[in-house]
Amino acid sequence: MNIKKSIGSIDTGQDLLSLIENGSSDAFTEFYSDSFKKLILVSQKYVNDVYVAEEIVQNIFLKIWEDKSVLVNIKSVRSYLYRSVANASINHLNKARNIEKHHAKIAEHLTEEDIELLDEQNQLIALLYEEIELLPEKCRQVFKMSRLDGLKYRDIASQLSISDKTVENHMGNALKILRQRVISKVTKESDSSGRKYYSLLILFLY
Repeated sequence: MNIKKSIGSIDTGQDLLSLIENGSSDAFTEFYSDSFKKLILVSQKYVNDVYVAEEIVQNIFLKIWEDKSVLVNIKSVRSYLYRSVANASINHLNKARNIEKHHAKIAEHLTEEDIELLDEQNQLIALLYEEIELLPEKCRQVFKMSRLDGLKYRDIASQLSISDKTVENHMGNALKILRQRVISKVTKESDSSGRKYYSLLILFLY
């Protein structure tokens, strides 16, 4: 059985349950890996801490694995996971900050359209992060310091003991590589609805 191909056909909880029963833990692990990064992005929007977000997502999947019966009545696995992660993230904030009660209602009001847009956006962000990690070491370091940490070229040059021109060259190479790889993949793999956030990538990569 081609587990990776089957993962893409999962819609309902019963679909996932059947795949787990047929492929044992390998199918669940593959589904977990396929969903993990996108769900971390959802949680991180609430908790603003990647390590906390990772723990929240891991706990959601652990609960499913320990009690697979919850999958039986789930009509949309994606919606269930997004809402579960959002709720768990808000619960974390409630415990940590004692925020107002009405904030706990946020996840309940996520519509299917909201989830669809979040999923498309997070797919693009996850793809971008993957490609950033594949950049040559110095390009990757300079790009992250500039675009993710918000440092100016002269500050990057000072911290890395290189010239401003070298920083500029590394950034130019990084942007060129990312534009070619990311935009090419988005164009080939996404349909028209999946390119709603294409302009965001363009802004980030120019």
